[in-house]
Amino acid sequence: MSRVRLWDGSTPWLITRHQDARKVLADPRTSANPELPGYPHVSAGGAAQQRRVRTFLDMDDPEHLAYRRLLAAEFTVRCSETRRVHIQQIADEMIDTMLAGPNPADLVTAVALPLSSRVICSLLGVPYADHEFFERISNTVISGRTSSRRAVAATEELLDYLGTLINRKAETPGDDLVSRLAVEQLGTGRMTRDQLASIAHVLLIAGHETTANMIALGTALLLENPRAADEIRRGEHALLENSVEEMLRFLNIVQSGRRRVALADMEIGGIRIHAGDGMVIATDIANRDEAAFPGPGFFDIHRPPHHHLAFGHGSHLCIGQALARVELQVAFGTLLRRIPTLALTRPLRELTFKHSAVVYGVEELPVTWRPASP
Repeated sequence: MSRVRLWDGSTPWLITRHQDARKVLADPRTSANPELPGYPHVSAGGAAQQRRVRTFLDMDDPEHLAYRRLLAAEFTVRCSETRRVHIQQIADEMIDTMLAGPNPADLVTAVALPLSSRVICSLLGVPYADHEFFERISNTVISGRTSSRRAVAATEELLDYLGTLINRKAETPGDDLVSRLAVEQLGTGRMTRDQLASIAHVLLIAGHETTANMIALGTALLLENPRAADEIRRGEHALLENSVEEMLRFLNIVQSGRRRVALADMEIGGIRIHAGDGMVIATDIANRDEAAFPGPGFFDIHRPPHHHLAFGHGSHLCIGQALARVELQVAFGTLLRRIPTLALTRPLRELTFKHSAVVYGVEELPVTWRPASP
């Protein structure tokens, strides 16, 4: 543990050990509230956005728990599994389109991004026809280089869009999450339109950005490890499931850490943390802690899949983790099965990575393949 200096001159604690990270994330004496003094904001743009819209990710229990309970039924393992057939249909359609198009192709725009966007649009009831709009907004708000003014303007634009959608769903509900919330919460006066828009805002952005980047990065990793890819292709579904867990641990797309502020004095890793101290819990580094994962720098598809922190830990454990797992299993399994000759067109070191974004990934993933024999 050590102090680090952030963009605004603040010096929160950086927590890197796996054991310490789990302890902090599960401790009710830490807060995710960005309005508290000492909270370590990711960037000026991120701070401005959090001031404009307060999502349930920024809340502590019991308020945070109340929001999660509204959504929990849609994101259970069982409910996510019922979506597998639909996700498979989307994946096959995206791959069909890519194979029928130019070769080489960009796997980000051909498969990873449209697959994740269509899945979350279907769940929420957001028209996929508007995907270019919300993907543009998302790129703006998750960038570490976005100014405060641009971050707020982009957030306002998306909230206005979602507010209009919520009103429309309240009048003419469909079979989707936003419609259900509009009828049950807005229609009964339990929640306001702005509160519902904040829920839809975080689910829409997080629901496609994280999975899309994991699909692209994971595919690059598999193409650089052909023996592992071949073993997954020939193996049972259980090996695919295990491989996805190892990719989640190894790749760590949440690269700016989980942010917290101490509500009371506490001791972590033998260090005294005082009330008001900010903390950056570097789950990406914790997932490479050799005390928790022997040989952590090696990609091992047979590694036991327990206790990685890719989805966080504690009360803020990612609510969409079960759905994300299904999407990743379908995406990797289908790509490996249907395009066994898939290959990168240039080395990994020549790709452009999203070093400044909150969610790590590649800007594009140029791939090629040998056409199937007639």
